[in-house]
Amino acid sequence: MATLLSRLLAAGAFALAAVGVCAHASAAPEKNHPKAEDVLKAKSKAKPKAKAKKAAAAGAAAAAAAVAAPAFSAEDEAEPDITDTIVTEYSCELGNKITIYTNAKDEGHIALRWKKRLHRLNRVGTTTGALRFENPFWGLIWIGIPAKGILLDSKLNRQLANECKNAEQAAAVASAATAQKNG
Repeated sequence: MATLLSRLLAAGAFALAAVGVCAHASAAPEKNHPKAEDVLKAKSKAKPKAKAKKAAAAGAAAAAAAVAAPAFSAEDEAEPDITDTIVTEYSCELGNKITIYTNAKDEGHIALRWKKRLHRLNRVGTTTGALRFENPFWGLIWIGIPAKGILLDSKLNRQLANECKNAEQAAAVASAATAQKNG
């Protein structure tokens, strides 16, 4: 019992001594290597320049975004006139429906019905040959390719409707599926 007690007291004394050493070590000021001090001084002098460059770059990016930002017109917000148009119905996945109204005289615009609202979309040129129409006011983007169409929301960065197919596209998919089964 006496040996156990002496061991406990020795361990406690060692722990107290270790705490005292650690306290002194942490209280002592940290001294850097002379070369490290030179590097730290150089970095502290360089930081204001880097911050100024970042601020200038951010200002230039904001100015470029303001120039590139599309200007909204009253036509983008107002409902378009759909008289004398060709109507194409699209059935999309998840039961969504889209109706597109096109006018042979005006290929630069379409009217798109989505969720009981009619939107005017402006044609945007593409390098791929896909049909792309946008309405920057509402944030709608319609992309049409020969196999399907997709409706995007550019303000929320998400898909609204995907796998949208009109009657011709759906028939082409069905005939390809039967040809694959028979072939």
